Amino acid sequence: ETRVTPLQEIQVDGTGFIFIPYAGRIRAAGNSPEALRRIITRKLEDQTPEPQVEVRRLAGNGSTVSLIGSIAAQGVYPIERPTRTLSAMISSAGGLTIEPEIAQITVIRGKHSSKIWFQDMFRNPQYDIALRGGDRILVEQDTRSYTALGATSGQSRVQFRTQTLSAIEALATVGGLRSATADPTGIFVMRDESAEVANLVLERDDITTPRRMVYVLNLTQTNGMFIARDFTIRDNDTVYVTEAPFTQWSKAISALTGTLGALGSVSTANNTLSTLSGN
Repeated sequence: ETRVTPLQEIQVDGTGFIFIPYAGRIRAAGNSPEALRRIITRKLEDQTPEPQVEVRRLAGNGSTVSLIGSIAAQGVYPIERPTRTLSAMISSAGGLTIEPEIAQITVIRGKHSSKIWFQDMFRNPQYDIALRGGDRILVEQDTRSYTALGATSGQSRVQFRTQTLSAIEALATVGGLRSATADPTGIFVMRDESAEVANLVLERDDITTPRRMVYVLNLTQTNGMFIARDFTIRDNDTVYVTEAPFTQWSKAISALTGTLGALGSVSTANNTLSTLSGN
């Protein structure tokens, strides 16, 4: 008499393994059903004479994806009906281990890759893509930063904590201006701009290489606070608050930027940058 011991459906775990009684943990990821059957048969031969093993794939299509980075349970996961989308797969792996506001998701498919913000998957459903076998999903923290110097309450290199950051928010993050010494008419934002941006901001057409630019914010102007609120800080920017009157810094700015002088106002420049980012 042939005795048959049917097993319940066995789920491949996050690391690509299954557990079979008396056979132990066996790697399923990367093996076909026939290859897996032979492996299980060999492991059961010490327990059962001439074991007969049948392996069938019952769920999904055998495709798997890899999740790495700031994920609660990194590993290899099968694509099944409940986990066919990017957000569902991340959820099945235990979710994020970092703040959603600073989480970036990179999906690598073959030779191509694409990066989105985690929260954009929920704001824009088209980013919650259907997964394919072999996809690799990397979850990582935003690495952008800026440097705050001068008459601020804290001088340091500061990591971005949100997708976008205004000049006002950048100053608030380091504790604001030192009330006793800071000059609110001389807040400088220094950055390297592309030739395209430099031409548009300076209303020129002869710049062909990246240029060092200094934008000057004057919080005492009627609309100065609003301009600072609307001015976007970028990765690797330097925000400098001077203790001296702005006029004393004209020579220093010229030295920093070469022949390109500082902009006396950022209102026009900010509109230009906003137009560029919208294109």
